[in-house]
Amino acid sequence: MNGKPENRILLVKLVVVAGVMFGFGFALAPFYNKLCEAVGLNQIQSADAPLNTQVDRTRVVTLQFDSNLRDDLPWTFRPLTKSLQVHPGELVHVLYEVKNASDQPVMGQAIPSYGPQLAAQYVKKLECFCFTRQQLQAHETRSMAVVFVLTPSLPRDVHTVTLSYTFFKVEGAGRQAG
Repeated sequence: MNGKPENRILLVKLVVVAGVMFGFGFALAPFYNKLCEAVGLNQIQSADAPLNTQVDRTRVVTLQFDSNLRDDLPWTFRPLTKSLQVHPGELVHVLYEVKNASDQPVMGQAIPSYGPQLAAQYVKKLECFCFTRQQLQAHETRSMAVVFVLTPSLPRDVHTVTLSYTFFKVEGAGRQAG
């Protein structure tokens, strides 16, 4: 550094400016995140909470779940949730468990019923094991879902709805083409 004092001053200024620029670049990311957090922009770290505006939060309905079998069906069948309180309009997901107690495959079909009977028109099923026949292999146990919405148009004087499913044996089940 043999040179004029002006060159030394210029070099010091250059080093200071480079240091400030490095510090600003280093602090920019946390500053940007805090700024976005403060004004509500770029919120990619958290999922949006879906809000169903069709949910009637002013009332609660008790849902009861029931299961039945015809005598000729060698299964056990039960809801894993016996009762549940929901707001009309909420998405409901319930599981039933079924087990084939026999030594051979058996096919069955579930038929739904509702109490009170008028509730049937207010239960909108999105998924249900009752939509298709169910074939269970010998000693097979299966969990089966019912996903539905109890519509907010359910009359206000209905406070309890029972969903009941009865499984019937489907003849010819278990016979496999060879």
